[in-house]
Amino acid sequence: MSRTFAYCRVSTTEQATANQVQEIKAAGFAVEKQRVIEETVSGSVCASERKGFVKLLERMEPTDVLIVTKLDRLGRGAIDVTSTVNHLADRGIRVHCLQLGGMDLTSPAGAMTMGVLAHVAQFERDLIIERTKAGQARARASGVHMGRRSALSDTQKAAVLAKIADGETISKIAKGYRISRTTIQRIRDAAAQGDAQ
Repeated sequence: MSRTFAYCRVSTTEQATANQVQEIKAAGFAVEKQRVIEETVSGSVCASERKGFVKLLERMEPTDVLIVTKLDRLGRGAIDVTSTVNHLADRGIRVHCLQLGGMDLTSPAGAMTMGVLAHVAQFERDLIIERTKAGQARARASGVHMGRRSALSDTQKAAVLAKIADGETISKIAKGYRISRTTIQRIRDAAAQGDAQ
């Protein structure tokens, strides 16, 4: 007898899976509470590397049904989503996506639809990345500082370099400023590169 599972994922702790659970219930799928897997993990992490999804795979058997609200709950990239659905299909597990009207993604029509949508989503992500990079390039060209603010001021960096010159260890300097050793090493390396030019 087939059992129904639900996989609900959000990317950040500011989000909640409650809406996805409600959406699945509203669509008419009766999923027992212990068969609802909820987790907070970025979609960029492959499904096979997510703790909750791995736990789900361990529990599911052939003829079981997995419900997701949207394709992107399974993964971000077309390859990851397709690979995940194919893996489930190979195990005899059907995958239904509410975004596609509850279509079984493991059916021939579902596989075709999923492939088209996954590639469109990948195309949209690529466009976003392209626009983001173009925006960053424009900002840099106009003199906008990009990235995190430096942990130390220029005066503090000069003091760090003086301490290094006096033979003080990187660990001791980092501890004194309450920053990482890596930050101190970057300051030292940047100064050495500047001297070499």
